[in-house]
Amino acid sequence: MKKWIVILLTAAIAGGAVFVYYARSANAEPLEIGATAPDFTTTGALAGQEFQFSLADKLKDGPVVLYFFPKVFTDGCTIEANMFAEATSEFNAAGATVIGMSGDDIEGLKKFSVSECRDKFAVARADEKIIEAYQVRMAPGLAMTNRTSYVIDEGGRIVFVHSATKPQGHVSGTLAKVKALSKS
Repeated sequence: MKKWIVILLTAAIAGGAVFVYYARSANAEPLEIGATAPDFTTTGALAGQEFQFSLADKLKDGPVVLYFFPKVFTDGCTIEANMFAEATSEFNAAGATVIGMSGDDIEGLKKFSVSECRDKFAVARADEKIIEAYQVRMAPGLAMTNRTSYVIDEGGRIVFVHSATKPQGHVSGTLAKVKALSKS
């Protein structure tokens, strides 16, 4: 594993985007279905406006789709944000809130919330504590997350997990689970 990290860090220095797409998580596995979602409060952005996001408060309104992504304005993260933006009305109709989570600074997240999230859903800052709690650290020592999506029910339990380097599958999987929850 250490050999791969050295290779990936070298590639990141040389080409940047290679690291984002091919790095393995420093955490072996995401949180399991049935686990209690770690509660947190952080700074977020919606339509370029900064606000405080509290998972506990948002769960009072219904399920939450918490999706972690590596870095604003990279190809895969832009594609994923665009896909979530296109599906936001379906998530809302099923009573769910979507929030993207990244280790990026709030200024970058504000811009990303406008251009790539298309003012449809919020993105928030995943600090070190949140990254560790959700087991989404991309590589040791980096404040970047891997691409992992969680659906959290109103009781604070994780009911769906999708962890993959490519953005495809995150929206369809989380939306199917949210729709199933709304029928139960």
